[in-house]
Amino acid sequence: MWLPLALLAAFFAALVAIFGKIGLDKVDPIFATTLRAFVMFCFVLLISIGTKKINFSSLDKHAVTFILLSGIAGALSWIFYFSALKLGDPSKISSIDRLSVVFVVLLAAAFALEKLTLLKVAGALLMVAGAVVISL
Repeated sequence: MWLPLALLAAFFAALVAIFGKIGLDKVDPIFATTLRAFVMFCFVLLISIGTKKINFSSLDKHAVTFILLSGIAGALSWIFYFSALKLGDPSKISSIDRLSVVFVVLLAAAFALEKLTLLKVAGALLMVAGAVVISL
């Protein structure tokens, strides 16, 4: 069931690039990121309430720490993404941004979350090559 969800995530990420580029024409990228984060918060909060997914009792210090770190990393990613998008072409920016997959492969191996296999290394190298070609 993860593949359709991942494809939907990729599709909506593509819309982020297109809508973001159009919206950034006369707007500061940090302010745009702030507005985007607010809209996302409200939207996700409504979905959480509507689907009754809010469960504070499931949180412990470990979960909260890493969720907060993930939020900070996500905010920094958006700020840099929108700042780059203001200056460059969406296809180039997005292709470089998707190199996050390569970083995930390396970091997952470094933190022993996944094994680094020859196929993963080959795939990561192909992604780097693709990003370089698209961004030229």
